[in-house]
Amino acid sequence: MEVMYECVCGLDIHKASISACVRRVRSGRVHAEVREFGTMTAALLSLLDWLVSERVTHVAMESTGVYWQPIYNLFEGHFEEVLVVNPRDVKQVPGRKTDVADCQWLAHLQQCGLLRGSLVPDRPRRELRELTRQRSQLVHTHTAVANRIHKTLDDANIKLDCVASDILGVSGRAMIRALIADDQTIPQMADLARQRLRKKIPELRQALQGNVTPHHRFLLAELMDQLLDLERRIERFTTRIEEVLGPFEQAVRQIAELPGFDVRSAQNVVAEIGTDMSRFPTAAHLASWAGLCPGHNESAGKHKSGKTRKGSRWLRAAMSQSAWAASNNKTSYFRAQFRRLAARRGRRRAIIAVAHSLLETIFHILKTGRPYKDLGGEYFDNLDKDRIVKAATRRLERLGLKVTVTPVDHAA
Repeated sequence: MEVMYECVCGLDIHKASISACVRRVRSGRVHAEVREFGTMTAALLSLLDWLVSERVTHVAMESTGVYWQPIYNLFEGHFEEVLVVNPRDVKQVPGRKTDVADCQWLAHLQQCGLLRGSLVPDRPRRELRELTRQRSQLVHTHTAVANRIHKTLDDANIKLDCVASDILGVSGRAMIRALIADDQTIPQMADLARQRLRKKIPELRQALQGNVTPHHRFLLAELMDQLLDLERRIERFTTRIEEVLGPFEQAVRQIAELPGFDVRSAQNVVAEIGTDMSRFPTAAHLASWAGLCPGHNESAGKHKSGKTRKGSRWLRAAMSQSAWAASNNKTSYFRAQFRRLAARRGRRRAIIAVAHSLLETIFHILKTGRPYKDLGGEYFDNLDKDRIVKAATRRLERLGLKVTVTPVDHAA
């Protein structure tokens, strides 16, 4: 294989050790040296000094868990290129896999220019991404705690959720606190309802009549404390995200205008894909990287599976949630797309298709800077009106009806 770089290094990274292979070509001959290093900061600095002294220009490492991150942070800016590669793309020959063989194989592939690096964002976006991902984890935990509160109330036969649409609203929380304190009668607790819920006071009195034991009160008290703590933490993360958002604010505002998006979901998407769309040749490349397009598995002319590939689970979750919200917007093109596909392919495939379209729309917005303009909920109907009219007419005629189609003059 043709040699592309004179001196490279391959790193096989583990939690407590690193195998490093420096591979150099001199006078047409290959010289390789392998050394072992620890993962403490002093050992990493020794590794860096050795690579600099050997005049290494290109470094490659596998994306093993999170162990590559401190090494990448330290090496960034010291070499022409630092690649983090997917282990799936650099598998060693079975039966010959060792730490030394792995780092040698990485160095060999790197020297021949056969490695494709993963997309590693710059440091500001890495920090923003860590904040948004941690906030998403807290939101998931918050949802789990809210579900536990629902189950505890059901166990005590308190049917508050059958009357109030949100038992964790202002009225619901006041009633739950009263249940925990056990110092008010049922009519007094029902009278804690606010605004529109006051119209349902008779129903609330029946819903609040249950069998609340000290065990239930203890569980509810602990769960409510945990819920409040999570809400405070989520708020602190949101404040910090807004502080470091900086150059991403314009992109967040543009994405938040899309159907199904709000500021928080737009922040999550920007943290995952960034604002520089030049890294992706086309919108289709971005969708493929995100794992939101059909996969290809063909053999002997037969398509075996179209299952989507694994992409960023954080981006996929954010886009899927926004796709569900967009599909409920009655005046949106994305709702029309969802209904069109769900009837033939099912709701899950339709949601992935809507998420794909949303991501491609985001690509063009960030690339061109143009604001979003919705095609409308009747876009597909307007593509071929004659076909729709003929199909509807035939269906009515099969029911024994005589149909006369007369165009409506909207100008009149």
